[in-house]
Amino acid sequence: MSKSFLSIIALLGTLVGSLAQAADWPTWRGPLRDGISQEKGLLQAWPAGGPQKVWTFNNAGLGYSSFAIADGVLYTLGTRGNAEILLALDANTGKEKWVLSLSNILENGWGNGPRATPTVADGNVYVLSGVGTLVSATTAGKENWKISLSDFGGRKPNWGYCESVTVDGDKVICTPGGSQGAVLAVSVKDGSKIWQSSDITDGAQYASLVPVELGGVKQYVQMTQQHVFGINAKTGELAWKSPWEGRTASIPTPIVSGANVYITSGYGVGCKLVQVKGYEATEVYRNQVMKNHHGGVILLDGYLYGYSDGPGWICQDFKTGEMVWNNKTFGKGAVAYADGRLYAQSEGTGEIALLEPTPQGYKEHGKFRMSPQSTIRSQRGRIWTHPVISGGKLYVRDQDLIHCYNIKK
Repeated sequence: MSKSFLSIIALLGTLVGSLAQAADWPTWRGPLRDGISQEKGLLQAWPAGGPQKVWTFNNAGLGYSSFAIADGVLYTLGTRGNAEILLALDANTGKEKWVLSLSNILENGWGNGPRATPTVADGNVYVLSGVGTLVSATTAGKENWKISLSDFGGRKPNWGYCESVTVDGDKVICTPGGSQGAVLAVSVKDGSKIWQSSDITDGAQYASLVPVELGGVKQYVQMTQQHVFGINAKTGELAWKSPWEGRTASIPTPIVSGANVYITSGYGVGCKLVQVKGYEATEVYRNQVMKNHHGGVILLDGYLYGYSDGPGWICQDFKTGEMVWNNKTFGKGAVAYADGRLYAQSEGTGEIALLEPTPQGYKEHGKFRMSPQSTIRSQRGRIWTHPVISGGKLYVRDQDLIHCYNIKK
């Protein structure tokens, strides 16, 4: 394992403050924003009908927000009445602890309500509503401060703001986009501006940025429709950029390994790997093997796993970009990883499959269907909330319904 990779792990481990227990999932795609849980002792195969359900919560409202879980509390966004809300539940029982109103409700033909996932750090929760209201609250449900990304030149993208904000020490980092600067850092204490990256002014898209260390410099890596780029964490200056030919929407979170940055988009666009050295990013490959819409991609032992529009679930060689295998037996959707297994979720049927990540081919070790499913979901919407593994449990959502399953051995 390279020293550069180890330094990234050490850096990311501190970026979201005191993230407490190893079982916690305190932000979007887990502690390192890579979709990977470090938990062990989980079921390696599921019985017929799937793992045992622990609880169901039925009052989360509209939205596609996933979960942040810390110190036994689950945080997500939803709706109540005429407001988007931050909702806190007991992660073990599903009992509601508190609700905080955030903003008016994003209205969208593919489904109203928030899209982003909360971030928990140092006793506070940071959330971005679908209309672009950034809020800090205590883990007891009291609002600390509230700002609007429109005050920083941000313009709401077509499907609303979807980014799950990053917390790094004394900064909250997000992507308002626009002429004042694509990326913004504000103070965790009061929401005041620390810097804005005026060197790059792309409009906001739907990806969540990743904090990393590249060439000894702490950076925030982000993707828009026009570029993949790195921002100097200390100054907000553009560190490097590489062109991207995004179409309609650029959504999946970038993946960083060593000096390599990987991005992918749907709508027929494909994927790209660049190698960053200093202020330059050199393209390693660019192809259409992985055309991931919004379900995310997982990097494990030199191979990428995710759903590619067209070929289905695929395994892709990270270094070369070549397809290793593909399989269409399971539907398109989101994916997470824990203890030697991928948790793949079909957006169309609500089935969740337990897959073995191996370059040897598609290997399924059980599946079940989420039940019941929402009756308030938009007819154009699907089950788009990403699954989460934390504390020996699997958490899934379909709009107002949140389900928790026991996946311990």
